[in-house]
Amino acid sequence: MPALLKTTPAGDNFRMPGEFEPHSGCWMLWPERPTNWRLGAKPAQAAFAAVASAIAIGEPVTVGVSRSQYVNARAMLPDAIRVVELSSDDAWMRDVGPTFVVDDTGQVRGVDWMFNAWGGLSSGLYFPWDQDDLVARKVLEIERCDRYRAPFVLEGGAIHVDGQGTLITTEECLLNPNRNPHLDKGQLEILLHEYLGVTSVIWLGKGVVDDETSGHVDNLCCFVRPGEVA
Repeated sequence: MPALLKTTPAGDNFRMPGEFEPHSGCWMLWPERPTNWRLGAKPAQAAFAAVASAIAIGEPVTVGVSRSQYVNARAMLPDAIRVVELSSDDAWMRDVGPTFVVDDTGQVRGVDWMFNAWGGLSSGLYFPWDQDDLVARKVLEIERCDRYRAPFVLEGGAIHVDGQGTLITTEECLLNPNRNPHLDKGQLEILLHEYLGVTSVIWLGKGVVDDETSGHVDNLCCFVRPGEVA
């Protein structure tokens, strides 16, 4: 069974790679939440199936689905896509799933962030979110990757890295009182270094106007290669 590590990625010489670097597969979650997806989530499921199918042309894809949706998802997805029963509260694997980190030997581990539905009880999008908070742990166990449990709230969509030490994010999101009100900018930079191996943080002011994630940077820009943002 994969281990829960008491150290940090940076302390173990691990770093978060850029999204443009080679990787071994893609994880997704299946949409069904009735308060989020219209018409019983049927249009969303068709769209997610199309995206998963397109990605599967180039790399392995795994889709996590609830018990009640397993048969439906399995029927809608190509046989080449792995479908696993995985409870969740919604469908945003980028935000609730693990952040994979690597070392110079190619070993892979995962960071399991705390999750509070983009704002907790004050302004989160739904309650409860306990199943979402377990997704990263379950994915890492399935993939047999050792796990770091980070001591603060973060979503994958709140950050982008270039794989060479630079991270970009927004003040609107990471400094929002609905995430980690006990942490200031300096403390967050230390934690980002410890859990992602970054040495420099670029702080943008705000994300997209009226973004329900409180300004996720992935709605605004991303690194396409080291030193270049699009």
